[in-house]
Amino acid sequence: MTSQSGGVPPAPQREDRILTLPNALSVLRLIGVPVFLWLLWVKADGWAFALLIASGVTDYLDGKLARLLDQYSRLGALLDPFVDRLYLVATVLGLMLRGILPWPFVVALIGRDLILAATLPVYRRRHLDPPEVIYLGKAATFALMAALPWLLAGEMHWPLAGFGRAFGWAFLIWGTAVYIWTGLLYLGKALAVARSIPAIPPVSPRD
Repeated sequence: MTSQSGGVPPAPQREDRILTLPNALSVLRLIGVPVFLWLLWVKADGWAFALLIASGVTDYLDGKLARLLDQYSRLGALLDPFVDRLYLVATVLGLMLRGILPWPFVVALIGRDLILAATLPVYRRRHLDPPEVIYLGKAATFALMAALPWLLAGEMHWPLAGFGRAFGWAFLIWGTAVYIWTGLLYLGKALAVARSIPAIPPVSPRD
C-alpha cells in the first residue's frame, strides 16, 4: 500500500487531480474563446487564424500529455470535450456573422449537437454513461476544426488565400457530412437504449 507522503497516488486520487498540465492547456483554450471572438469582431484575421491553429495544437497536446505524463483526471475528461464544442460553436457563429460561413452549415452543425444533447436524459434515467466518442466522430471534428481556420485564411490578403478557400471548403463539406452521419449513429444508439432498457424510477425520499 502506497503512503500519502510519496510514491504513486492511488487511481481515485489521481483522477481527482485538478492542477495538471493537460488541464492548464484546456483552461488556456477556454480563455482563448472570447479572445478569438473579439479578434473576429475587430477583423484582426491574422491573429484569429493564429489563435485557431494554436487551439488545435493544444487540443492535441493535452490528450497526448495526459497519457504520456499519466495525468488523466475527471476534470480533464469533462473539460476537454466541452472546450472543443465551445470552440466549434463560437467559431461557426463568428464566421457566420462575418459572412464567411453560410448559415445552413451553422444550422446543421449546431442542430446536430442540440439533438444529441437532448438524448442525454435517456442514459441518465437508466444510470448509464453516454456512449464513447467513436473514431469517425473524432475525425469529423478534426476535419471541421481544420476547415474553419482555413476558411478564415481565405479571406486574408496573402499568397495562400486561394489555397485556404479551396482547402477549407473541401474539409468543411467532408467534415459536415461525416459529423451529421456520426450524429445519426449516436441518435440510433440512444433510441436502441430507450427501446431495450427500461428506465430506473427515481427513488423517493423516506419520510
